[in-house]
Amino acid sequence: MTEPLLELRGVNKSFGAVQVLHDVNFKVYPGQVTALVGDNGAGKSTLVKTIAGIYRADSGEFFFEGKPVTIHGPKDAGALGIEVVYQDLALCDNLDIVQNMFLGREAHTAGFLLDELTMEDRARQTLASLSVRTVKSVRQSVSSLSGGQRQTVAIAKAVLWNSRVVLLDEPTAALGVAQTRQVLDLVRRLADNGLGVVLISHNMVDVLEVSDRITALFLGRVAADIKASETNHSQIVELITAGRSGDIGISAATADQSA
Repeated sequence: MTEPLLELRGVNKSFGAVQVLHDVNFKVYPGQVTALVGDNGAGKSTLVKTIAGIYRADSGEFFFEGKPVTIHGPKDAGALGIEVVYQDLALCDNLDIVQNMFLGREAHTAGFLLDELTMEDRARQTLASLSVRTVKSVRQSVSSLSGGQRQTVAIAKAVLWNSRVVLLDEPTAALGVAQTRQVLDLVRRLADNGLGVVLISHNMVDVLEVSDRITALFLGRVAADIKASETNHSQIVELITAGRSGDIGISAATADQSA
């Protein structure tokens, strides 16, 4: 296996007296989809926000391409090439696709006017590189798009900026069958293009279909980090709900202590 693009070692995070992350080790590999699964309150969101620089880890080490790094905030994460697509997508309905993709990062001409042609061209190229064919025009208003198309735009926005690692928070939530299929195909294409993809999802069918590796969290601890091809739906559910499945997972004593 190649070297991880992103690696966390022994990461801890507390809010007051409540410790949310306990010595978390987490790896993201280039060209692979790593599913991050866990029950509500397992620490998935806290881990993602720590990677994104929204939260500062209390302790632990971060490595990017094998080199130690420090993430003080979202700008540091963005500079490394780490982008997050949150569940609410953070898109503006009153703007078109180009305006959303370049929001806050607009291209300008020498006279400080918006360089609409460059932005349109880059938006088209990005969508084309992801084999997106469901969007008719990059000048469509986001309010006119379906849920699947919105998710596509949000993901394209994330990869527009030479991203290396993309974290997707429940990208198929509330989508229909056809739209879910489109998004899962796009997730797989991101990895096939060499990116490290983190998929946060409660849908085990989606997880097993599209993921290469699965990291299961149980009450803030990593219960398992396993190949998707070497596990099944029942085992993942056990890891999520009990922290252990057969010989895999955290010890019973640790699980009882965490509970």
